[in-house]
Amino acid sequence: QVQLVESGGGLVQAGGSLRLSCAASGRTFNSYAMGWFRQAPGKEREFVATISWSGNSRQYADSVKGRFTISRDNAKNTVSLEMNSLKPEDTAVYYCAGKFGLAPSSAEYEYQYWGQGTQVTVSP
Repeated sequence: QVQLVESGGGLVQAGGSLRLSCAASGRTFNSYAMGWFRQAPGKEREFVATISWSGNSRQYADSVKGRFTISRDNAKNTVSLEMNSLKPEDTAVYYCAGKFGLAPSSAEYEYQYWGQGTQVTVSP
């Protein structure tokens, strides 16, 4: 089992920045690719970013490309999402997720472990 706990959400004005963190405990963290997903009110959960076990491969949703950066520190069992130039449409609950295996993935169904989520609200 892997337990995931997100932190760093909050309220920010449009154009501002936030850094989300996800702390993992349990099984060997570097056996897992990690991802961030988000769910806005009244919408389906959607892919945001993913990173391979080594950190050498990353993928981003088109809507966040160039503004968000995913990273991980396997020594500290953490994965982070740096969010810049935030827009009101980025408002959502953000979830950290882990999938067994080395390759990153944007497919929600491939992820076995999920955190509880952290709220990000971007005001106009």
